Amino acid sequence: MKKNGFKFNAYLYLVSILAITLWGISYIWTDKLIQLGIPVFYFVFIRIFLAGVCLLLLNVITRQMQRIHRKDLPKFLLLALFEPFIYFLTESYGIKLTGSPTLSSMIIATIPIFSVAAGYMFFRERINWVNAVGILLAIGGICLVVMSHGKVGPNFIWGILLLLIAVISEVGHASVTKSLSENYSSQVIVMYQFLIGSVYLFPLFVFKGIENFEPRYLSFEVWTSIICLAVLCSSMAFSLWVNTIKHLGVAKSSIFTALIPVASALSSWALGYEFLTMRQWGGVIISAIGVILSQYCMKQKK
Repeated sequence: MKKNGFKFNAYLYLVSILAITLWGISYIWTDKLIQLGIPVFYFVFIRIFLAGVCLLLLNVITRQMQRIHRKDLPKFLLLALFEPFIYFLTESYGIKLTGSPTLSSMIIATIPIFSVAAGYMFFRERINWVNAVGILLAIGGICLVVMSHGKVGPNFIWGILLLLIAVISEVGHASVTKSLSENYSSQVIVMYQFLIGSVYLFPLFVFKGIENFEPRYLSFEVWTSIICLAVLCSSMAFSLWVNTIKHLGVAKSSIFTALIPVASALSSWALGYEFLTMRQWGGVIISAIGVILSQYCMKQKK
């Protein structure tokens, strides 16, 4: 499959949409665990550790294992620090403290704005005016989808700060992933990312996650959500996402992350959790147009 061909581009966009859809559904499972009163340190560690083990087994079976080059070890350590350690903890607690999925989604949707700056500063990625309009349309459409009336929790300011930290860590994660993607396969990068991240998270799991352990932590309902998050939303989605970053770059790939709230809203609607209004459907259409424009490459004059 030629990397510059139509089939390859179609494949790349389908892969990107699949990853975003899985992450959109992950909000439902994560919110379910939070509503059940499961500690964040408990389910985040198990999710990341299981994802890393699944990818380790897959790489061994398919003989795609690669050793980390000594010069790349600091990058992998930094990658795991950005995500999963910082991102998953700040995102989960941000959603919990704000008490508003709407507000949380809108803040996470600012990732493309920060990523454009990172892509330009670190990788000299060019963004034309059509791409800029596309990004603005996508974010505007997202606001239409996720905006709804509702009260926020008393600690929502701290929640907002945590979500902003999550956004910055995601930009850092994408930048480091870009620099590693030329020498390592996507499955290998994500495997090391999660295994190292689980080492970071282990002390928090021991001292906070199981501090007040209850039998319900081992219930079928809890572990079904955790396994779905680990296998589908971590192992599979992140492996697909590395290819997106590698071929589209930091700035352009980040626009897809802005569609996570849209994917979450559509998933909730499809599963019967909520119904979308006409305003929200309009937001979905506007966001889709924005994504198309954000990927448009203008021909350069000779």
